[in-house]
Amino acid sequence: MTIPELRGARLTLRGFREADLDAFAAMQADPEVMRFLGPTGLPRGRAETWQTMAMLLGHWQLRGFGLWAVEHEGRFVGRVGWLEPEGWPARELAYALARPAWGQGLAFEAASAALAWGRSRWPGLKLASFIRPENEPSRRLAAKLGARCAGRIELMGGVAEEWRHGP
Repeated sequence: MTIPELRGARLTLRGFREADLDAFAAMQADPEVMRFLGPTGLPRGRAETWQTMAMLLGHWQLRGFGLWAVEHEGRFVGRVGWLEPEGWPARELAYALARPAWGQGLAFEAASAALAWGRSRWPGLKLASFIRPENEPSRRLAAKLGARCAGRIELMGGVAEEWRHGP
């Protein structure tokens, strides 16, 4: 499968490349970036990051959608896109950026592009973002994207809010 490339005013959303490993590993080693992500909220090492990249590429192959690497000014700055691993409660718009990319509107730009791509492919499908209740920046971004909190669910051994995008 060829992963589609999305280009915006400042960003490119594209498939992961092995050359992204150093920057992605640095992002996933940052406790502030990782504290609300995954089942533990703990930083990940380089080997775990490589496994994550392989899983994200495999998601595209198995599902026909997945997460893109986010590139800004020619550099990897994060990941955004669609996730629905086996047993997931709904198709999820997921996003995370490296700390140097925070506060510039890049997460909104990337998530907006991914959301538009998803809505064009799955009109009427339940689309959600699952956000830890303490993750105020992510909650604000979901609201800015037009999502509404529909309640709390158990996810990966913890509590998450289900933010629905659309109907």
